[in-house]
Amino acid sequence: MNTNAKKLIFAAVLFLLAVAACQALFGDGMHVNIDGDEIDGPLGAVLSVFFGGAGLLLAGLIMTCVAIFLCLLFAGLGILAVAGVALAAVIVVACVSPLLLPLLIPIAAYWLLVARPRKLRRHAAMQQAV
Repeated sequence: MNTNAKKLIFAAVLFLLAVAACQALFGDGMHVNIDGDEIDGPLGAVLSVFFGGAGLLLAGLIMTCVAIFLCLLFAGLGILAVAGVALAAVIVVACVSPLLLPLLIPIAAYWLLVARPRKLRRHAAMQQAV
């Protein structure tokens, strides 16, 4: 950014701060109504700025809490959706399993042939370690 733009931004910020200071000190009819009592003047301006800031802080806190709640809610719904899809897959497999029996017999035989030597190797390794 060139120096002219920096000077212009600094002057604009300084002008806005001056306007805000004049508005806070002199005010133009700012008043606060607390239980029917009207407070105006400089004290009304200070109170209105204080209550406005407190409202903004409270709104920020509430928005943060709502954001955390929504994150937890949608994470829980995501887990439920994954569980629902898994349950649907199990139900579909249970319905189709009689048709898959001819495919499962060779898979089970292969699994038994591969698992037995692995178990014997593990057993031998355990005997050597002792």
